[in-house]
This record gives sequence, C-alpha cells and structure tokens, in this order.
Amino acid sequence: MLYRETGQFKTTYESDQRIFRIVQDRWIILAILAAALVVVPFVATPYLYTEILIPFLILSLAAVGLNILVGYCGQVSLGTGAFMAVGAYAAYNLWLRVPEINNLIVVFLFGGLMAAAVGIVFGLPSLRIKGFYLAVATLAAQFFLDWVFARVGWFTNYTASGSVAVGDLSVFGMPIATPEERYFLILGMVIFLTIVALNLVRGQIGRTWMAIRDMDIAAEIIGIRPLLVKLSAFAVSSFMIGVAGAMWGFLRLGSWEPLAFDINRSFQILFMVIIGGLGSILGSFLGAAFIVLTPILLNQIPGWLGIPMSTALISHIEFMVFGAMIVFFLIVEPHGLARMWAVFKEKLRLWPFPY
Repeated sequence: MLYRETGQFKTTYESDQRIFRIVQDRWIILAILAAALVVVPFVATPYLYTEILIPFLILSLAAVGLNILVGYCGQVSLGTGAFMAVGAYAAYNLWLRVPEINNLIVVFLFGGLMAAAVGIVFGLPSLRIKGFYLAVATLAAQFFLDWVFARVGWFTNYTASGSVAVGDLSVFGMPIATPEERYFLILGMVIFLTIVALNLVRGQIGRTWMAIRDMDIAAEIIGIRPLLVKLSAFAVSSFMIGVAGAMWGFLRLGSWEPLAFDINRSFQILFMVIIGGLGSILGSFLGAAFIVLTPILLNQIPGWLGIPMSTALISHIEFMVFGAMIVFFLIVEPHGLARMWAVFKEKLRLWPFPY
C-alpha cells in the first residue's frame, strides 16, 4: 500500500503500528555520549569526578540492575546493598588471592558472577512468595550477608579492623590511578552493561519478565515457566548490582567495611528506581542523578542564600525532601521522572523534523 509520511507522523494505520525511531532520541543520546567522552575531560575537576560523576555512574548501574528485578519482573527486593557487598568482597578476594589476574575488568565481572549466584539462591523464595513477604525475605538476606562479611574473617583477609583496602589498580597493564582514568573505566562498563540491559528487556527474556510482572498465573498458563523467568531476573539483576558494588569498593571508596553496603544503601538504590520510574532504564539514570545531586544542592543552597544552617539540619532536610518526593511520585506520577520525560518527548514530535 502506498502511503505518505509527514515528518514523524504516519498517515496509515499500518505505518503507525510500526516501531520507528524518534530522531530526537538518537540526537540526545549521541549528544550525551559525546559530552561524556569529549567535553567532560576538558572541564571536569577532581571534585566533579569523585563526588558527582563516578557516584552517579556506579549507582545508575546498580539502579538498572534493581529495576530489572523490581520494575520489569515485579519482584520486590530490599537486599540491593547485600548484593553490592557480595560483588565487592568477591572482587577483592580474587584481586588479593590471585595476583596474576591484574585486570580490573576481569575482577569486576567475577564479582558480578558471584553476586548473580548468591542472587539466585536468595531468589528461590520468589517461587513460593511474592509482594511484602518476598521483600521481607530479601531484607533477611541483607542482614544475613552483613553479618557474614562482618564476622567471617576470611572475606576481609583477617584484618583486625574488619576493613579492606585496594591499591595498584590496572587494566590490561595500564594503571588506573587518577579520577579521570577511573571515570573512563566506569563509563565504559556502564555503557556496555546498559546496552546489554536494553537488549534483554526488549527481547524475548524481557517480555517473559513483564508477563510474570503483569499477570503471573496467565503467563504460566500460556507456557512461561516462572522458575526460569524469576531466577533469570534475579541473576541478571544481581550480576549488574554486583559489578556496581565492586566498582563502588575499588574505584569510589578504595577502602571499605561492611557498613558501606548496609540497609541504607539498599534503600538509596530503591529510592532511585521509584523516583526515576519503575520499568525504565532511563528512569534508573534519572533517579540516580536526582539522589546524587540533591544532597549536594541542599548543602550549597543555604550558603548561596546566606542562611546559616548546621550540617545536622541539612541532613534532616535531605531526608524530608527524599520522603516528600517519593510520596509525590507515588501519588501524582507513579512512573517517575521517566514518564515526565516521555510526556515532554511526545511534545517534541510536533516539531517538523524529517524522519
């Protein structure tokens, strides 16, 4: 059938049902990647690297992993911090005990694999329970793994303080020491794993995850196996969270103790997913940006306005803002910042850009 396309509008039903690219999406993504790869190295300061960009990228990856489990598969989890800890300590022990593997990429991937294995084990209860009860089960995993890493000395190489430290990091023989070098390594890992996540959620695996999320009984009736689907979601989610945990320990902290991955870290990642948008990869990045930037802005705004505030008061205001934003998005826009961006993007389609 002959039809005419005007800008990004389709003039037949057949063409309207096709999946077609939006030119604004492509240009915005390319502009962001160009800025991250080309512009940032010329304008970024050490503070911008260590306090904003590096935490944002690592926490974004952790949020993507949690969003796969919670947003796409519908399995509630409160143990994100524990799986980050598994990735960090697994990577640390491989780096410490097998010095021949002097490659951070291999170390990080090993941490992700160990986190995936642990995630599968703690994902087994999801076959029988769901909702609030599953959240409690993953919360138990958080407390159990916190206890293991604090009490079992082998994981920390029997250090008296219980903390571990890393140094002399390298990738393929190239040292990773400066904030800029760490930033580029993290950026490469995040871009690669985000592309993997996008392909998974848009493919057959992602469709089975969403089928289980929307109506698990109907999905089972049409032949989807809940055992494989749920455990695959736990495995993929925990793998990405484990890689994020390993990068957080090695490239963000340098030295850490089990409290670095406590229940507060789990809630922080969960808030990113809620504020950014459930079931949205983009929402994971938007939520991470909000969580990372909000405390910094709250600390700076009183000084800009000349209002004296104590650090404790600012910390309390920070919690109040986070709580208010979560309530706001749950009531007004349950799909979070990602939905707000989608609405704005729909308005851009009115522009007469060529397809």
